[in-house]
Amino acid sequence: MAQETAPARRTGLRRDLSGRQVGMIAIGGAIGTGLFLGSGLAISIAGPAVIIAYAVAAFAALTLAYALAEMIVVHPEAGGFGAVIQRYLGGLAGFVSRWIYWAAQVVNIGSEVIAAGLYLQFWYPQLPLWMPVVGFSVLMLAINVAAVRFFGEFEYWFAMIKVVTIVVFVVLGVVYIVFGLPGQQPVGVGALTEHGGFLPNGIGAVWLALTVVTFSYLGTEAVSMTAAESRNPGRDVPRAARRMVLRLGLFYVLGMLVVVSILPWNQASSSGEITESPFVRLVSLPAAAGIMNFVVLTAALSAMNTNLYLTARMTHSLALDGYAPKWFAEVSANGVPRRALVLSAVGLALAASLSVVAEDTAFPMLLGLALFGALVVWLMIFASQLAFRRRRALEGLPPSPVQLPGAPVTTLLAMLFVAAVLLTTPFTEQFNTAWKAGVPFLLILCAAYYIIRRRTPAETE
Repeated sequence: MAQETAPARRTGLRRDLSGRQVGMIAIGGAIGTGLFLGSGLAISIAGPAVIIAYAVAAFAALTLAYALAEMIVVHPEAGGFGAVIQRYLGGLAGFVSRWIYWAAQVVNIGSEVIAAGLYLQFWYPQLPLWMPVVGFSVLMLAINVAAVRFFGEFEYWFAMIKVVTIVVFVVLGVVYIVFGLPGQQPVGVGALTEHGGFLPNGIGAVWLALTVVTFSYLGTEAVSMTAAESRNPGRDVPRAARRMVLRLGLFYVLGMLVVVSILPWNQASSSGEITESPFVRLVSLPAAAGIMNFVVLTAALSAMNTNLYLTARMTHSLALDGYAPKWFAEVSANGVPRRALVLSAVGLALAASLSVVAEDTAFPMLLGLALFGALVVWLMIFASQLAFRRRRALEGLPPSPVQLPGAPVTTLLAMLFVAAVLLTTPFTEQFNTAWKAGVPFLLILCAAYYIIRRRTPAETE
């Protein structure tokens, strides 16, 4: 029988996150550079049909959110999905999933801070990229060093800025498309079919764009990592996952519909080059463009802030289970795993280095490297949910209070989709490095697990 370990072991973490903070941390992890900056690359690949790609990828992301909520409400443990994966798929899967996710998110932190630097160059185009990268890195590390309730409050308001802005953006965009704005005629939806048609690059381009689009949804799993520090995880985590369903659909699908309806797709991103958000290019008035650029800057910093939180907690979880040096399991007097946070700052150092030696290609490269590890983790989460249901049925345990609609069929369909996207990455120009780096790293992790296991025979599966 599955043993409930979370309440029994002392983690040192404090349950100081409120329900509203848990909800916004989930949004903070899911809405960031992938939507605001990476969307320009997706539009350059698929054209207006990028809307289809965002809608299709939403299915997998929302399935993941419900699958996680179904398991976490029963097991609100330190380590979130990593601990659940170990419980139902075994030690190897628990080790690999957490370390590969740590690596993916560390790289993702680097992409977010580079994006933030690019946004700052909107106002200061002559500013060397490394300067804002270093400055923002120090700021976000300082916020994460503080007590978790301070981090939660900061992230709540940071995420609130982008939530409110996207809602206003979508509403005003729809009004502009249908009715027009003061002094401006309604633009209509002509841009969806002009400039080469709705599928200017063919249906195959829509599938290739899914590699970029799926990256936009990475972070959906963040809500599970708050379980060990939530005041009421049984209530707050499932609620946050359910609310994410509506928000992701609104922000991603409707947001992209507004962008490609108003702005010709071939102007949203020039030759797939990552230099500016299409959300900023959409606004013609200089003052309004500056406001929107400030919003996407806060979005990148919010996602970076959340990802630092996630990687620190993941390292702490690994150390608790003996898969990382015990030194990283220690927490400060205010309940923050500061030593684990130091290790996670490696991503910021990587970003600073790449901003100097590979400024023009740093963001796409980091984007691809993060994609492989995150998709592998998604597959493991889906597999864990299938095992979770099977074990509870065999042991005669009641079903989880939260149920994924249509499971196990929806789980299997989402797994097939994620696997297909993962297999597509070697054939995309932007992300072929992800496969080349991801597979060797995966094999290294497997080898490391068996070496560690031989040295610690008392390992708990």
